[in-house]
Amino acid sequence: MYSAELKKIVEVFELESVLPELSLEGRSVLRREINRPALQLAGFYERFDSDRLQVIGRVEYSYLLSLNDEDRKNAIRHLFQYHIPCLVVCKNLEIFPEMVEYGREYSIPIFRTAQNTTDFTAELIFWLREELADRVMMHGVLVDIYGEGVLITGASGIGKSETALELIKRGHRLIADDAVEIKRIADRRLIGSCPEIIRYLIELRGIGILNVKELFGVGSVKEQKTVDLVIKLEVWDGKADSYDRLGLNEEYMDILGNKVQLNTIPVRPGRNVAMICESAAMTNRQKKMGKNTAQDFANRIGK
Repeated sequence: MYSAELKKIVEVFELESVLPELSLEGRSVLRREINRPALQLAGFYERFDSDRLQVIGRVEYSYLLSLNDEDRKNAIRHLFQYHIPCLVVCKNLEIFPEMVEYGREYSIPIFRTAQNTTDFTAELIFWLREELADRVMMHGVLVDIYGEGVLITGASGIGKSETALELIKRGHRLIADDAVEIKRIADRRLIGSCPEIIRYLIELRGIGILNVKELFGVGSVKEQKTVDLVIKLEVWDGKADSYDRLGLNEEYMDILGNKVQLNTIPVRPGRNVAMICESAAMTNRQKKMGKNTAQDFANRIGK
């Protein structure tokens, strides 16, 4: 279970604190979804997810404004009694005195933003999905090749970092070397990044640690990238029939429940692995655009 600190949300979205006397230390949000409590303010609390961040927009505000003082007070008190993580009021709408009263009573932070409700909720949901995403740390190298995020894996010492360095020299960008943190943002979207302590660094046996950003410039690195393809490097076993020669047999690697295209590349002296990785990335991109050369060739032979 991951969490997003409330004070970080306040900093990222530049929220105005209505109750600055309430400390945000130790407060966090555990859900990737948010809630606009329109039905709850009307009295319907069945299946109410009180652990979600609550957002008040123009619609909810107008409803509260239409109530008499006693009904509005009861509606707001009932919402705060569920001990919601916090309440955010959009469009710089005026804060009802009842919100301030029950915010203090139940120790629930209240914030305000000038953003309209649609934009704010869209940005917040996207940010929370990334911040609270399921994640895994994988051994390998992640490189951006022609816009495709290619995760290069294989046994230690097989040449992953050397291949990445050659790709960087050819104009591609490094995301992570050795340790790749992968987050599952959506059903079909994996985002790879690098732990901050080794960001922009690459290790070469016999030389040591290199700072790619300093050696090759800011255009040679990137902080994160989708994982579109996995290339597994392994020592060639010498058998010609051990590997797919046409590209018809598709393999996949399961990462956090997502299937990612997997290409197994045999490595031996004389093979330009960097160029092979480039070709694999372009082929994967072609397939996304509906062009499968291997299948076209198979169909041609079938005729």
